[in-house]
Amino acid sequence: MPEISEELKTELLDVALEAAGRAGALLRDGRPADLAVAATKTSPIDVVTEMDIAAEKLITGILGERRPEDGLLGEEGSDTAGTSGVRWVIDPLDGTVNYLYGLPSWGVSIAAEYHGEAVAGVVAAPMRGETYHAVLGRGAWMGTTRLACRPAAPLDQALISTGFAYVQSRRAHQADVIQRIIPLVRDIRRGGSAALDLCDVAAGRLDGHFERGLNPWDLAAGDLIAREAGALTGGRPGRRASLELTLAAGPAVFASLQPLLEEAGAWHD
Repeated sequence: MPEISEELKTELLDVALEAAGRAGALLRDGRPADLAVAATKTSPIDVVTEMDIAAEKLITGILGERRPEDGLLGEEGSDTAGTSGVRWVIDPLDGTVNYLYGLPSWGVSIAAEYHGEAVAGVVAAPMRGETYHAVLGRGAWMGTTRLACRPAAPLDQALISTGFAYVQSRRAHQADVIQRIIPLVRDIRRGGSAALDLCDVAAGRLDGHFERGLNPWDLAAGDLIAREAGALTGGRPGRRASLELTLAAGPAVFASLQPLLEEAGAWHD
């Protein structure tokens, strides 16, 4: 990656904080009582609401005004090339099913990449009243509180979260993986928002998170926040977090859990 100035990092963080904050307020305050599914994606249970679309429109409008030469990649269809070396990776509403049902575990995830590497990330969780953020090389924060992943613990005392696909054939395999992993850990959680799960690893609320099928917009901000809090992130051994597999955990748990996930074929459909 070409060198990036600290001033540009700060500017990107400030823009991400503004966009995530305004989109989070829209989603929190503007949710209609009769919210309905506007479209589906990978399956009939993988939904998009009108508020996902409205939040992405708001975010892309802010980014276009503040940083018109940057590229954009958004879950709800934004995909434009830029000329500045900066690309914004946006999930306007991570945890859409939770949002649809009125559950509080959802957030707005915005990351800024510079020549392909995440350098600033924000995850706003309005129903928690929390905003997580990180800049490459500066640590991870929740508001003004610096975040740190949990100290090393034996795997059998680790609380691990995961997520499930919306394609039934893949979910059946994921259930098999969970069946193999759950006897070896303290317990398993399924929160419904990968962005928040990664931030909870950063905040020490979870010992680790793994998931198959995360897209760039699901993990770009949360992955940076977890790493800046001292967690290790990756996928299969020797690979980065990706659609194939994402794992984030404190170093000791990461070292124990990654080979187990590989043996269990967590990356396989």
